[in-house]
Amino acid sequence: MFKTMIQAMKMKDVRKKVLITLALIFVYRLGAFIPIPGIDPMMFGATIDPDSGVGAAGFLGLLNSLAGGALANGAILALGVGPYITSSIVMQLLTVAIPSLKRLSEQGDEGRRKMAVITRYVALVMALAQAIAIVASLGSAGHIESNLFGGNLHVAVVGMVITIVLVAGSMFTVWIGDKITELGVGNGMSMLIFVGIISTGIGGVYQNISAMANGLASFNTAGVELIVFALLLILVFFLVVFVDLAERRIPVTYAKQIKGNKMYGGQSANIPIKINAVGVIPIIFAFALLNFPQLIMSMVAPQSGAYMWYAQNLGAGSWANIVLTALLILGFSYFYASLSFNPEDVARQIQQNGGFILGFRPGMPTQLYLKRVHRRITLFGALFLMFMALIPSLIFMAIGIGEGLTNAFTSIGILITVSVALEFDKQLQAQMLMKQYKGFLK
Repeated sequence: MFKTMIQAMKMKDVRKKVLITLALIFVYRLGAFIPIPGIDPMMFGATIDPDSGVGAAGFLGLLNSLAGGALANGAILALGVGPYITSSIVMQLLTVAIPSLKRLSEQGDEGRRKMAVITRYVALVMALAQAIAIVASLGSAGHIESNLFGGNLHVAVVGMVITIVLVAGSMFTVWIGDKITELGVGNGMSMLIFVGIISTGIGGVYQNISAMANGLASFNTAGVELIVFALLLILVFFLVVFVDLAERRIPVTYAKQIKGNKMYGGQSANIPIKINAVGVIPIIFAFALLNFPQLIMSMVAPQSGAYMWYAQNLGAGSWANIVLTALLILGFSYFYASLSFNPEDVARQIQQNGGFILGFRPGMPTQLYLKRVHRRITLFGALFLMFMALIPSLIFMAIGIGEGLTNAFTSIGILITVSVALEFDKQLQAQMLMKQYKGFLK
């Protein structure tokens, strides 16, 4: 990847796109430190901090890591790309359930543009809902300041200002992501998530180094912890890269066909089926589904018996939470895998193009074979996601690695970081290849 980056910087057009991407990322990171007027950033950070015991720390910690720590900082870009990610997942589910949306998604570029507009409107609604929930939580905890802009305003007025700022910051983040996709190297939303996770990780490393420099921790504790964490992280990264690039290739042979005076076909091709084709969506859904009730109860009735029972028996770290998370990841993996790969459509296309899989007749036998292979691959991918969602965090906690590092690189963060880094490398290679073709044509 570093070699690709060096080669890309030698080309003027590609270098311009990279610099535009870096400039937009700088603006995004700057917004992660500008505080929201009307709140106490220290108290706001304590509400988000997993060690504070307030709220659904697992889900809020996930949102905070995706936003690069902006949520804990009480910054204007605190919501980050979270509402847009939620709206994208919701639109994928609605596309399956609503026929009109499914037809719209199949109408080529025009349909995709309309779907993108609808997704942004849904993201606006999601941002408004999350902002209202955050303001309600802050108001119930008494963390909203009434002396906004030098005047003694009503708490409700200040809450409205905070809500508007949060929603505007979320939409501004979406705009930055779109500009990176349009003017930069591409995949703007993924790049912002990647930068947020890396920033959170750097913050965790800085805390350990700072503790050693100030004499608050010895090298035998903070230093060894940092080294062990780095070695385990490299091992996990290697595993994620290996599985992310792994795929099962099913060979397909096409029969020779004579059309007019020419002969077509007679070639062989492969149907690639990725081991982890669904990405991190099953993990996000599983974490959100289990932590969302706790998040709502923490905002509405943080001292109730129901909240205490849920936090103790189904909260993050409990065995019931671990088992349910694994089962939900398994179920969502099969659900999303069925959306990304349809054996019936693939078998029909193979038959229409005069192809066949050796040992299986075209039509139903081919469809059943593809379904069986895809089901087995999906099971392996689901088991890998279950492993990534649970085992690394449990290992980090078992060997005593602190919260500052384990919260920096969660299972979702590791998967997203590796996937975006590989996609960024592919984007740069594609940009350089396109530039070489243009130079050849000139």
